[in-house]
Amino acid sequence: MLRATLKSLLGRKLRLVLSGLAVVLGVMFVAGAFVLTDTLGRSFDQVFASVYAGTDVGVTAKPKVAVSETEGEQVDTPLPASVVEKVKGVPGVREAVGMVSADGARVIGSDGKVVTSNGPPRLGGNWLGEDDQVKLREGRGPTSDAEIAVNAAVAKAAGIHVGDRVGVLTLEPKKTFTLVGIWGYPGGKDSIGGAQEVAFTTPVAQKLMLGQTGVYTMITVKTTDKSADAAVRDRIAAELGDGYVVKTGDQLAADSSGDLKDALAFFNKILLGFAGVALFVGVFLILNTFSIIVAQRTRELAMMRALGASRRQVIGSVLLEAVVIGLIAAAIGLAAGIGVGAGLGYLFTKFADGLELASVGVPLAAVLSSLIVGVVVTVVAAVLPALRASRIAPVAAMQDVATPDRPLTKVSVTGAVVAAAGATMLGIGLYGTSSLWLFFGGVLVSFVGVALLTPLIARPVVALLGRLFSWSVPGRLGRLNSGRNPRRTAITAAALMVGIALVTGVTVVMNSAKTSLAAQVEDTVKAEIVIGGDQNGPRPPTFDATVLDQARKTAGVRSAAGLWEDQAKIDGRLAYVDATDDLARMADTFSGTRLATLRDDQMVVSTQAAQKRGWKVGQALTVQLSRGDPHRYTLAGTFDEKTLPSTYVLPASAVKDFGIPQPIVGFVRLADGATVAQVLPQMKALVADSPEVSASDRTTFVNDQLSSFDTVITMVQVLLALAILIAVLGVVNTLALSVLERTRELGLLRAVGLSRAQTMRMVTVEAVVISVFGALLGVVVGSGLGAAVVRALNDDGVTKLVLPWGGMALYLVLAALVGVLAAVLPSIKAARLNVLTAIAVD
Repeated sequence: MLRATLKSLLGRKLRLVLSGLAVVLGVMFVAGAFVLTDTLGRSFDQVFASVYAGTDVGVTAKPKVAVSETEGEQVDTPLPASVVEKVKGVPGVREAVGMVSADGARVIGSDGKVVTSNGPPRLGGNWLGEDDQVKLREGRGPTSDAEIAVNAAVAKAAGIHVGDRVGVLTLEPKKTFTLVGIWGYPGGKDSIGGAQEVAFTTPVAQKLMLGQTGVYTMITVKTTDKSADAAVRDRIAAELGDGYVVKTGDQLAADSSGDLKDALAFFNKILLGFAGVALFVGVFLILNTFSIIVAQRTRELAMMRALGASRRQVIGSVLLEAVVIGLIAAAIGLAAGIGVGAGLGYLFTKFADGLELASVGVPLAAVLSSLIVGVVVTVVAAVLPALRASRIAPVAAMQDVATPDRPLTKVSVTGAVVAAAGATMLGIGLYGTSSLWLFFGGVLVSFVGVALLTPLIARPVVALLGRLFSWSVPGRLGRLNSGRNPRRTAITAAALMVGIALVTGVTVVMNSAKTSLAAQVEDTVKAEIVIGGDQNGPRPPTFDATVLDQARKTAGVRSAAGLWEDQAKIDGRLAYVDATDDLARMADTFSGTRLATLRDDQMVVSTQAAQKRGWKVGQALTVQLSRGDPHRYTLAGTFDEKTLPSTYVLPASAVKDFGIPQPIVGFVRLADGATVAQVLPQMKALVADSPEVSASDRTTFVNDQLSSFDTVITMVQVLLALAILIAVLGVVNTLALSVLERTRELGLLRAVGLSRAQTMRMVTVEAVVISVFGALLGVVVGSGLGAAVVRALNDDGVTKLVLPWGGMALYLVLAALVGVLAAVLPSIKAARLNVLTAIAVD
């Protein structure tokens, strides 16, 4: 049986290729995800090893509000200069230097625009001179408070040169300096990890980056004996006591890299999730392939049974084929995944400005997951065809039999039960426990249920779709062929359904959320003009607070109010808080409601947040902001969340302890009779010196902010493209194997007068009908899933259901085009059959 199985497999190489291609693509996605995250992780290791190469021990203060990379940007607590002197006195310390290095130094380029960042920080610090890492390429370091130096990455991105006057945004509004130096790093590097760096004199760096002089973000220590770094670290920690974090350079590098690796791990899970969808679709392709193969080999398998092969041996024969195909596909997929991971890593370095990519590695997880996934997916998909093969009676070897079209009752009942179970899981996940795992599990089970029910509707729906092509003989034949085996058609269509259903569902949810939020803003917000910008880094864009005062004095303006933002801990729990220059003015400007001005010891929260936390008006709350000591505020009142663009609102006096003490958004409400066309140009003139932001009318600002929804839709479409590609291969696969299966039939049709062109049109119609059927299923199921999610989000403000009619129509048109393309090779093969040879096929 083993020899017979291997000979059969090698004798049908097309079957081997078509069966394994889906696994190759799915495994490629899995392996590529592991290779990418491993390579990027080691790249980050290299970056931070370079950053801390000259640091034996580092000392920082414990942050007031600790957050992870995925929660936001942590604000460093400044170290007093006196701590530097204390560290210098610790035995084993050769040198201790106070260093300023904080994110938020945004350079204004020669074009008047802020140099953007796609992730790496924009650091501002104090010039400490050249060392093993920092090498001046032009000029010198800053010596006066009006001078700066920048790294080569900033100079190139900004288009600035030594001697230029350069504007820089920091914790304070725009200030202009003379550029006196440009530096680089060993190996010709313009930056370390793509970071943009600006160096000031120490007092200026302290004031602009930390908000006060005489403080530092870190103390870098060099020891007298590097082998004793850990001992020196412990002595420094004992000397300073609680409130400080003391680590060796190796620890600092590992911890900094580890934070980014945690974010990468989350990204890896997303990629693996989409890989899982691709493999799920691949199961349909493999299941269909093996089902067709078993049908084609009915006589061969029956002959084996007649010669003494047991049912177990027949099952083993089919599963052995699956294992061989799975192993070969896994190996090819792993190799392709390594290439994909390397390619994506290269693209990532281009996106993350200057990150030097580590050598591509193949982690053990990539190898094991590729082999396990490849074999398991293939074997699982082959189980049902294997069981079907074992039931072939030996007497079939002596008959010219066709595989009977079995009743659909059993599979339909099973499909209904599975679909009901999936719907129940979806309902509980959406309306009960709000469990994402239960929701995604419900989606998966629902897809299986729909796939099992699809044969029941395949024949009538396909017949209806096929009537569009029934005006000719090839069209009628293609329509009949597409409906002759409902199970085969259903499985092929179901593979395409999954990808299109997910894309449609996400599009429904995103468009519904986008439309609902836009409508909510139009109904609630009274401010006609908004001052703000697009955030393209870890820090939001800001503007000078004096703009608000000038706006209020502008003719045609009724009121103007600004919003500040910070991360905080309220009674020990992380929250994002806002402050406004005047609560009464903000309420009137934003929504036209009345609220009282806050005292310096008062705060307000949304009614929803107060109920969730169990807070009562008059209750005292402890708030720790990014800077300063904890504050005690009295809860002065609550407000409906539609009244203000905030959840927790503090008085204007709190801004001095915010991590970013400048407003991030401003709202301008016009006086009666004034128009946006009259006032908007004046608002744009006011923010001319704040190049990160602009003034725009309310609708334009809202549309700009909601554009992220379109980005999500595009990302999902791109990531699900692989699953759809596998489904398309399924159509090709089904047609190719069907052509082999119907060789004699095609020969007879050609013999009675069907031309080659008509044969090709017949196969093309069959492909188009199956593809459109799958796409139709996808848009219907996806719309249903999307509508269910929107309904569950009603209480969260997503109240308008928006179906992407244009997009759904486009999917159907593209499906028809896909059918045409998928039919190219099978139709050519069918047309080229030798008539006499085909008729003689047994």
